Amino acid sequence: MADDKQHLIVPARQLPTDYPLIDNDPHIGRVFGYARPRDYVIAGAAAAACPISFWVMERVSPSHVGRGGFAPLMRLAGAVGVIGAGHLLYQRSCNRFYGFSENRREVEMDMREMVDKVKKGEPLYGNSQVAPHLQEVAARNSRYSSMLIPVMPWLNGVNHPHHGVDTAKYYQQAERELEAERLAKDQSP
Repeated sequence: MADDKQHLIVPARQLPTDYPLIDNDPHIGRVFGYARPRDYVIAGAAAAACPISFWVMERVSPSHVGRGGFAPLMRLAGAVGVIGAGHLLYQRSCNRFYGFSENRREVEMDMREMVDKVKKGEPLYGNSQVAPHLQEVAARNSRYSSMLIPVMPWLNGVNHPHHGVDTAKYYQQAERELEAERLAKDQSP
């Protein structure tokens, strides 16, 4: 019983979604790497909206803080806008990983990335310097964590194998591609 640690792993809950689940605990690198250009545009607009709206409010109803007081407030408004834009970008990308919004592009990117890793013999979700027990803890703590990112930013920075998807599909696709490559090689003169 002590050797069988499989019973310790808490299974990931599968949420009902309209689109396929890619990953219920995506690594921060994958989240920003899979973000769409439109996400960056929306995040940039959100980042700019905070200082712009502050400047407009100052024009409409001046606070009369003077020249030395307005600049630090604009820097603060800019920082708040950038932090909020980061949250927005992360949330939009994670929603596609979770299957909450349309994710055809990300499903294809994920399949390509994982099949390439299988062909190279690399671990699917990267190497980790963290002990297996702590990987499980990290997975349980950050699974679906982006749903509350405005309240408590909790990003997954740990590589672990617990992502709520059946990884057999990557191995099957890699097998099909390798077989197709072998057949093409055999048929070529």
